[in-house]
Amino acid sequence: MTTTEHSGSGDVSRSLELLWGLGERPSRGPKPGLTLDRIVTAAVAVADAEGLGALSMRRVATDLGVGTMSLYRYVPGKAELLDLMLDKVAEFDADAHPDPAAGWRPAMEALAHATRRQYQQHPWLLQVDQTRPLLGPNALDSLEHSVRALAGTGLADREKIHVLVSFGGFLTGIARTELHSALAEQRTGVSDADFWQAQEPVLSKAMLSGRYPALAVLDEDTFAGDDAPVFELGLTAFLDGVAALIAARTG
Repeated sequence: MTTTEHSGSGDVSRSLELLWGLGERPSRGPKPGLTLDRIVTAAVAVADAEGLGALSMRRVATDLGVGTMSLYRYVPGKAELLDLMLDKVAEFDADAHPDPAAGWRPAMEALAHATRRQYQQHPWLLQVDQTRPLLGPNALDSLEHSVRALAGTGLADREKIHVLVSFGGFLTGIARTELHSALAEQRTGVSDADFWQAQEPVLSKAMLSGRYPALAVLDEDTFAGDDAPVFELGLTAFLDGVAALIAARTG
């Protein structure tokens, strides 16, 4: 799946006004009950079901049963709508996460699992380059919780943010791998088992050649199984590294 959209690519000031409720509300609308939240919710539903390629102002208007021009009374265009969608799906439920005061590691573990579920529920997120994210209330709620969890660890403020950025990169990479794996069979019509079976004759000869001695002695089930162990091992290794960094900072 390739990146097709970029966060913050529209009118940044207008997106921020909409995210934080600072802009003027439409004085009247073409259809009673149409709200910005309904528009964003409908847009997320389109992207969840069919990907960002299916998302357009016209499509969202059709699903809402209104004219396309009706949407422009609430949001300038697709780019700003995407910014609102990103913050919408980032909604943070503090009650579903451990109290940051209970320790940084449980908070980070819960964040990892919540982020993984978010990517599974909204795979289109992987099509968005968020190098320049717009920080809305939901995104800041999550960031606030994470920074609070790292308070008192001895890490410098910049190090806390670097840890969180690195953590996000790890989670995005795992999510991308899992999604591509899930889509491969659907895209090609070839199962994972059949794909690797087709390579076995050539790979068997390669292992017998003596060129790859370390690979040749690996257990037969080394590459078998689902992605869950990869996620758990990577998460443990990352957090162990953070723990070592904290230990170094606290002497």
